[in-house]
Amino acid sequence: MRKLVLAASVALLAACSSPQEEQLNFSPRATLSNSNIVNGSTFMITSQDVRSAQYVALVDSGRSNIEPIHAKQNVRITLENALLEQFQSQGFQSSVSSKNTIEVEVQELLVSVKHSVMENEMDAKLVMSITAETPQGKLVRTYTGTAQRTGALSASNEEIEQVLNDVTSLVLREAANDRELQNYMQERF
Repeated sequence: MRKLVLAASVALLAACSSPQEEQLNFSPRATLSNSNIVNGSTFMITSQDVRSAQYVALVDSGRSNIEPIHAKQNVRITLENALLEQFQSQGFQSSVSSKNTIEVEVQELLVSVKHSVMENEMDAKLVMSITAETPQGKLVRTYTGTAQRTGALSASNEEIEQVLNDVTSLVLREAANDRELQNYMQERF
């Protein structure tokens, strides 16, 4: 019995001391409006993540070892909250009983990193669609953001985070400044 308790204790301690999987801090910046375009129009926001894999970065160190890295935060919820903040800064209000809906769909979000001891190359891409729907119809807008970055030495997680958050913030800014989406929501919500 003693040996069993000792073996279980050793296994538990080994599991606790094993290295944790690396994760990136996903915190894009919302683009906030200084003035309202509407006053109190309501909408309900939903979102879905249709990416085939949930990691946000693939790191290729050139040794036949490609390592996926996940985000600490839930990508779908983080993007939904950023867009909600943007729309609220424009004067819209979130309501669970509104007939007007905004659906956010995350189709692709990935930073591909190729690095060696001497240099690194990062390619980031985000594809996101926003569907604004009312009882009278709907408008679907797709936003794509890409970024490329090269640097000396191998890429750190902080550098990968920066590229990930920068490309996402650019797409959020594009959505916030989309006149067609603003006009549709302003006229129909």
